[in-house]
Amino acid sequence: MKKLIFTLFAITLLVSCKSEKKESEVTEEQTVIAKIEPVSKEMMESAIIYEANIRQYSPEGTFDAFTKDIPELKELGVKVIWLMPVFPISETKRKATGGKFASDFPEEERSKYLGSYYAITDYTEINPEFGTKEDFRELVQTAHENGIYVILDWVPNHTGWDHEWLKEHPEYYTQNDSGEVIHPEGTDWTDVADLNYDNQDMRKEMIEDMMYWVKEEGVDGFRCDVAGSVPLDFWETAIPQLRSEKNLFMLAEAWEPELLDGDLFDMAYAWDGHHTMNGMAKGEKSVSDFDAYMNKIKKDYDEDDILMNFITNHDENSWNGTIKERMGDKNELFTALYYLKPGMPLIYSGQEYGLNHRLKFFEKDSIPKEKGDAWTLLQKLGELKSSNSALHGGKNSATYNRLGSDDEVLIFERTKNDETIVFVGNFSDNDNKVSIPDAEGMYKDYLSDNEAKLTTDEFSIKPWEFLILIKK
Repeated sequence: MKKLIFTLFAITLLVSCKSEKKESEVTEEQTVIAKIEPVSKEMMESAIIYEANIRQYSPEGTFDAFTKDIPELKELGVKVIWLMPVFPISETKRKATGGKFASDFPEEERSKYLGSYYAITDYTEINPEFGTKEDFRELVQTAHENGIYVILDWVPNHTGWDHEWLKEHPEYYTQNDSGEVIHPEGTDWTDVADLNYDNQDMRKEMIEDMMYWVKEEGVDGFRCDVAGSVPLDFWETAIPQLRSEKNLFMLAEAWEPELLDGDLFDMAYAWDGHHTMNGMAKGEKSVSDFDAYMNKIKKDYDEDDILMNFITNHDENSWNGTIKERMGDKNELFTALYYLKPGMPLIYSGQEYGLNHRLKFFEKDSIPKEKGDAWTLLQKLGELKSSNSALHGGKNSATYNRLGSDDEVLIFERTKNDETIVFVGNFSDNDNKVSIPDAEGMYKDYLSDNEAKLTTDEFSIKPWEFLILIKK
């Protein structure tokens, strides 16, 4: 702490001396104290990623309010924090509730509409809504001190209408036949201007802005918004350049397997898996659909590809409904499933506190902060994910072996390094009897801590009940 105070004092001194350094630059001392062990394949095997919605995380909606809770996230097994965009938001065409712009409302009402995080006006500055750049640096420092990496939500497909590029370099943007800059085609994202990746100078500046956060602010990677809408050859240029500075963790908001090839992204979204689980919860899909999904994953992706598993995120919560809206009282079963299947599990801000309302997207809101059943389950699952190699889900993932073929009960086995875990879940409204002849032996029922002996005999499992069994 003394070192941090000294560093901040040094910054104040530099400013008072009217140094010609930009405010966005940092001193050598800051860069040093923000270091953490390089991102590694080993870390990815047991990692849990946390999506931080700074605006809504606390009543204050600030970096500082989030930073103080980072040590608690460590208790959930979190190893990567993904910060939703932290950059200034454009005033022009600022989005408001109901598909309107803030300017559509009386002047006295406009201030409550904070706009979309994804309408960025400057890639190298901080949204004052969240605090200062010093506050951001303290967040990164605290995460690193707790062995947690920080990645930024990067928006490469478009900018807000107040970005300086629109005035200085309109050629950086897609234009219609009349020479007017347009928003991304096929979307209702009218608060942003579409970037033109045919322009090589824009590509160069984009990479430079990303590199700033890596070199000067010590971030550990990026979650890249709508990564599949950006030309693949941009990523083939950008990511190796960024990684030439240090090892980074790269997450694509996309499903395309080619984005995971070579030295590109480490992880993509398991969108199909998410939709399959939603369908199973609603009774529209069955265990056989889950089996078909797992077979498709095996066919479409390489063995060292990582998919991010989730039952909620900022889009799902705000636009498609809360976990309970979509899954009801079955949500614990699906939480266990997305932790136990291959991949990396995501926790979205508020999920750990049992968030049960749709967070406002363009206005201030807040999540509950009372620990209950949701925290207990995520903590328990996090401990298992972190400690048992049978749940490794990175580039050297534990094996996944489907046991049985029932259409209502899903049974699978994960194995690595002589460690084995069996998952049993009843995805129906019926009592079922099951046997697991391929997994005979002594196990520990992880959630109850009781011993269990698996034999060829049948046993009963109640509707929407699940078991996590660790082989002894």
